[in-house]
Amino acid sequence: MEKRFYSLDVFRGATVALMILVNNPGSWSNLYAPLAHAPWHGCTPTDLVFPFFLFAVGNALSFVMPRLETAGTAAFLKKVFTRSALIFLIGFFLNWSPFIRYDENDRLVFKAWEYAGSNGSIIGIRIFGVLQRIACCYLFASLIIYFFKIRGAFVTAFVLLMTYWMLCLFLGHPADPYSMNGYFGVGVDKAILGESHMYHGEGVAFDPEGITSTLPAIVQVIFGYFVGFYIQQKGKNLDMLAHLLIAGCILIFTGYAWDMLFPINKKIWTSSYVLYTTGLAIMVLSLCIFLIEFKEAKGAWSRFFDVFGKNALFIFFLSGFLPRIIALFRWVDHIDDEGRKVYTSALPWFYQHVCKPVSDNLKNGSLLYAICMIAFYWVIVYLMDKKKIYIKV
Repeated sequence: MEKRFYSLDVFRGATVALMILVNNPGSWSNLYAPLAHAPWHGCTPTDLVFPFFLFAVGNALSFVMPRLETAGTAAFLKKVFTRSALIFLIGFFLNWSPFIRYDENDRLVFKAWEYAGSNGSIIGIRIFGVLQRIACCYLFASLIIYFFKIRGAFVTAFVLLMTYWMLCLFLGHPADPYSMNGYFGVGVDKAILGESHMYHGEGVAFDPEGITSTLPAIVQVIFGYFVGFYIQQKGKNLDMLAHLLIAGCILIFTGYAWDMLFPINKKIWTSSYVLYTTGLAIMVLSLCIFLIEFKEAKGAWSRFFDVFGKNALFIFFLSGFLPRIIALFRWVDHIDDEGRKVYTSALPWFYQHVCKPVSDNLKNGSLLYAICMIAFYWVIVYLMDKKKIYIKV
């Protein structure tokens, strides 16, 4: 059992390490293609990070579900709802943090629920995000698995994927229901969340972790549970591994085939994207199991990743929270051509003066900065692991 948990820690830890890598470039304008999300349809290595983590959540759930079932329905509901609420609130806290900001007069003021931006637009605190989606998917997947069992969960997963496809097809804009402007979920999010409380990284109000696209993401956790459950039922043998690899190949092929009708797309989390990324997750997890359990090829590589996996949610939160705090401690870097003060803080300074000068290719400096961030956060989780400090929610 411990070895299986160790394989999961390595898989989950590698996912978190990649998440830190792609979320912390020195410059968003200078990225190597594999370290950027697909512009719309398609899938890059970066687009695998989030679904892999949801898959790992389901895999871990398969190991704790027997204890939750033994405890009874009341204890199960209390545990699942409490954990889901905490993860959601932590994500919301992260979006709002550090609760203060610099205004147009360079004064620190409270970051209100909504406030006027420099261009007159209304800026609000984003409601959804990565942790919030994890919370929602964990909650609904747990309820589906607990009450419907394996067979019912399989049927529910199928219904969710097909229903989401039909909703996108028939409720989206007839000209292109799978485009950003044609996607039906944008209207739902605007009506419920409000434009100011949605993600604006695309230049418009569009939330890649919105309400409707959470429906197929739930299936990612369910599939992760199926794989974990199957591993426990079959035990450590080559038949189990062969069956996982076959299942992974089938899902990848099915996802590609569905892509011709329902494009693989991370930003609206299409059903074909669920199948494709789940298939790849199964392949990668199978490789971890083969190397660690069968070949016992553990070493520095596995120890590097497993400490990330043991404090996965904590280090993801810290990697988002700490730069926001550090950014408050800023100083004047220079005066621009129009006589305006240009500020910097510790992390931007480190990129500009340490990482960026290493190469004429700005992508190298940006990548070096991201690698330094991985090393920095690894030291933190390594020391926590040495002291047996594991922060669970």
